[in-house]
Amino acid sequence: MAAEGREDQGNNGELTNTSVTELYDPEVADLPKPDVEESAESGADGGDTGTPTASYKDGEEEEEGQMPADFQRLWKLTSYNPQDFNSWTDLLQCCEQEGYMRACRQALNAFLLRYPLCYGYWKKFADLERRAGHVDKAEEVCERGLKAIPLSVDLWIHYINLLLGTLNMNQPESTQRIRSVFEEAVAAAGWDFHSDRLWDLYAEWEKEQGNLNFMTGVYDRVLRVPTQLYSTHYEKLKTHLTSHPLQDVLSPEEYSRIRNEYKQIQAKKESSDISAEEEERPPGEEEPADNGKDSEEAVQKMQELLMVSREELYQQNEAEVRKRWNFEDAIKRPYFHVKPLDRAQLKAWQSYLDWEIAEAETAAVDAEGVAVEGHEGSKQECVAGHKRVLILFERCLIACAHYEEFWNKYVHYLAPHGLEEIRKVYRRACEIHLPYKHSIHLQWASFEEKHGNITEAQHILESLEMTVPGLAAVRLRRVGLERRAGRLNAAEALLEETVEKSKDNPQLHAFYSIKLARFLHKLCKNPSRARTVLLEAIELSPDNGRLYQNLLELEMSGDLQANGGVVLQCVAKALAAPLSPKTKILFSQRGLQFAEDFGTTVQSVLNMYEEHQKQLKEHDAKRQAENGDNDDPEKMSKMDDSSALTVPQTAPPTMPHVSMTTPPPSMVGGDMSGSYGSYGSWYQQQQYGGYGSYQNPWNQYNQYYPPS
Repeated sequence: MAAEGREDQGNNGELTNTSVTELYDPEVADLPKPDVEESAESGADGGDTGTPTASYKDGEEEEEGQMPADFQRLWKLTSYNPQDFNSWTDLLQCCEQEGYMRACRQALNAFLLRYPLCYGYWKKFADLERRAGHVDKAEEVCERGLKAIPLSVDLWIHYINLLLGTLNMNQPESTQRIRSVFEEAVAAAGWDFHSDRLWDLYAEWEKEQGNLNFMTGVYDRVLRVPTQLYSTHYEKLKTHLTSHPLQDVLSPEEYSRIRNEYKQIQAKKESSDISAEEEERPPGEEEPADNGKDSEEAVQKMQELLMVSREELYQQNEAEVRKRWNFEDAIKRPYFHVKPLDRAQLKAWQSYLDWEIAEAETAAVDAEGVAVEGHEGSKQECVAGHKRVLILFERCLIACAHYEEFWNKYVHYLAPHGLEEIRKVYRRACEIHLPYKHSIHLQWASFEEKHGNITEAQHILESLEMTVPGLAAVRLRRVGLERRAGRLNAAEALLEETVEKSKDNPQLHAFYSIKLARFLHKLCKNPSRARTVLLEAIELSPDNGRLYQNLLELEMSGDLQANGGVVLQCVAKALAAPLSPKTKILFSQRGLQFAEDFGTTVQSVLNMYEEHQKQLKEHDAKRQAENGDNDDPEKMSKMDDSSALTVPQTAPPTMPHVSMTTPPPSMVGGDMSGSYGSYGSWYQQQQYGGYGSYQNPWNQYNQYYPPS
């Protein structure tokens, strides 16, 4: 966890280019998957440095190979419904009370795999291992937790205290390791608005080690960070600088610089104060030698010089804190919890993010404007602005981990900063926090496909389908992915598999059958197989009008001169099916239109006309039977006007020809309704409502084709 050899404190908070990868690496945050048969290492009960809640029976339990009965019962509940947070807490409480090490490990590993942002349980897990005498495992738990939630100041402090309590601080390597862990901590979480305890702990530890100049470096760095207790840090720094000799609190380089600066000021002052009272030095007497000791006046002046630059930094930092204070004050729950946040909290996070992003963009524009002039200050502020945005997003995604909009916002912000950054954010969201939210998985798959990573896109969609089986959107996205990749056979196989598996759900079976038929017809150029698919679906769902509609469209797309009779047979099949009267009227209208446009005999037109009139009369009779007899002509007129299908008979038009209207829209798109989730907007029934406009034109055939 800790990188060795990181001892340099001389950067005084200078920023380097920061990426989201440095803040969070999901690849190392993977936790071991729970296994009911998992075996734990044998070990004796260790000395407890805390307050134990139970005696952990590690070795004894391993020999028996059994779990407590309550654990088995609660484990089954969590396995059956892993989204029930209360079941998990009951399981963990049971393990803690029973005191079985193997059960505790299994439960905590499984829980933290699903809820890695619960830093309190990482601390409990580490304490459990430590009390059982497994110090190495306790450190490992802390390290895993910090990789899962690197912004947790509490977990960093817990880890550092664990090391301080277990390492032999008399050894130089122990001091080096503690310092390197502190450096990792402030690099990962030091820019959090509430990171003050971490900075203070670091400074105090350096003081305990006798490294007062390192302590000064810590306070100099936090002086550039907007935190809640920024003024407290500044006061501590002033006290520190005035309470110890300057040689002790400053690095040799800074002490030499400030001393030379003081001498230059004094030299200028002395040269300007030459007066008549100045006496010449006696012959042979040399200038007093510098003995390396500073007078009290010199020390005081140098302390004042030290605070001049730091006062300026403090004022700048105070201005940054004031900008953010109201935003920070609006955040009431900065930690993770499964309970949903109210709208005010969500809005507070959105507003804060928007403001911080705007600040970073402004800094970036300013940096570009002065890039030619080489102003390092603007470049540093640009980097700092980007880092503040990253830190704020990471903080937000702790409290709002279950809200897709914030993950999407993060991805949008990272778009100009590299594909790998976006990929890591998608992986965290989909594999850890939002495993059941299909929308963001589909976005991730589209992202990978867009950038040529077809294999990864396939894996994402396959994993999603295993997690949330039965979603039409996911299966159709898989089909589309294979089709766009040129693998028509794979796409066809997916649709055929879905059609076969959905036979127990007639409505869903019809939906996928229409999809498969259109695929075979339009892409595979195989209308024969498409017809077979639709006919088989009609046998299973004879009352599904959309199957007949798509079959009719299929037949009308062929050679009408040679197969015109097949179209009329399809219409007759639909009229004989147990469809609703309104749907049958649509088919009779379509059949009459086809007979008029492509029929080979006038008798076919007359037959379809009579069939259409029959359907209209049956529909009118049914309406009258449902509404009851009513002799009020005004009311009947209003009822007729409100109907989209039945139009009152009017006198034949005086024009001798038939006024034709625009043909109805193609039915090939109308194969599904809103009952199929997000695809409802693709298959709206309203597009067939236009067929009602054909009633007046068909009624005009009264003057040409009287009933036989």
